[in-house]
Amino acid sequence: MRDTTMTSFKLIADSYLNYQRLVFLYIYYKIGNKEEAEDLTQDVFLKLMDYQQMLRVDTIKFFIFTISRNLVYDYLRRHYKRLEVTSYIYEQQEAYTNIVEKQIIADDLLHHERRKVTQLSEQRRKVYVMARFEDKTASEISQALNLSSRTVENHLFASRKEVREYMRQCI
Repeated sequence: MRDTTMTSFKLIADSYLNYQRLVFLYIYYKIGNKEEAEDLTQDVFLKLMDYQQMLRVDTIKFFIFTISRNLVYDYLRRHYKRLEVTSYIYEQQEAYTNIVEKQIIADDLLHHERRKVTQLSEQRRKVYVMARFEDKTASEISQALNLSSRTVENHLFASRKEVREYMRQCI
């Protein structure tokens, strides 16, 4: 048993000397990262030690490259999964930033609109505020202010036109 273990260690050591460079180049070609390729090359030979009872001189080379291939596949699977998660997080962050940015712009526009509304004549301001911020119809406004519906429509038309022109200048 002891001879078998010593023979296995010697076989692994000899294989490391013979195949380490080839394994490194294979892995480096597949993943394109030198440091990661060096780490995975070490992992190949460490994993080889787990199978020392099964190793034979005529099959060890194939065994080494099978382990290498499997480690590369595992590495690439984790790598692309990490990229996918990172991409998702970035997209969510960007979407959140866009929402916040849009809210700031909307608040700023509302502030400018309210500023312009304060500059309207009293009657137009009342009509505009009731229509825009209180969601009242022209007939409801005419009843509340005791005005004809045609007068309310004229005030709405004129006040909306003034506010629209002012908002174009702000944008």
